Amino acid sequence: MTKRSLLTIFNSVIVFACLLGIWQAVVSLNRLPPYILPGPFAVLRAMHGRLPSLLNSLFITTEEAAGGLAASIVVGVAVAMVFAQWRWLRQVLYPYTILLQTVPIVAIAPLVINWAGAGILSVTIVTFIISLAPIIANTTQGLVSVDENLVHLFLMYKATPLQILYRLRLPNALPNLFTGIRISAGISVIGGITGELFAGSTRVGEGGLGYAIIYASNQMETGYLFALVFAATVLGFSFFFIVMFFEWLALHNWHESSRPQTAE
Repeated sequence: MTKRSLLTIFNSVIVFACLLGIWQAVVSLNRLPPYILPGPFAVLRAMHGRLPSLLNSLFITTEEAAGGLAASIVVGVAVAMVFAQWRWLRQVLYPYTILLQTVPIVAIAPLVINWAGAGILSVTIVTFIISLAPIIANTTQGLVSVDENLVHLFLMYKATPLQILYRLRLPNALPNLFTGIRISAGISVIGGITGELFAGSTRVGEGGLGYAIIYASNQMETGYLFALVFAATVLGFSFFFIVMFFEWLALHNWHESSRPQTAE
């Protein structure tokens, strides 16, 4: 790890500590009751006291969000490859994929739950729907944005359409694909929690972060509510950084976007 990386981490820790200090100062100086705004220590105590339940909810939401994200990657890449192969089909169907981003997820979630029933499957489907559009849009853009001179070069060597797709268009689209996955990684957690707000749980007292948020809100356990929000934030960041690691792993040897920047 370089000195610049260590300095960046150190600065981030200092900023985070300052924010916690400001938060605690606001609570202490205004003498706010815990049910209005708990301080950092109250949130930490709530997190420690309900740690098993918190981890169980976090695991359930992780399972739902990861399942929906993985399905959206598989389906999104497949759809984008079809769009790249047949231009007329892309022109006809591509606008309808954008509708997935314009329809509010709170309107879709109750319908999915009515069709598939409450539980992990319904929440995973909701997560899949909300995560699909960015992957289709970005991957399609990468697949069709290949330099025409390279396409003609492949054709000169009598490459088939499938060879052009897999050996030229798909590698060219990898940066766009990972951009779409990064976007979907964050909103997949939102989709999972949103689905849980409607789906609840198939087992009394057990559910994901969304189910736990409803419980904590109804019980006025504001400290635990903040702990759940923090857990959801950590989960979103974890997904994001995992995607960034795989992006670096796939691109750092040949693509300039993942190479370390040198000082000019």
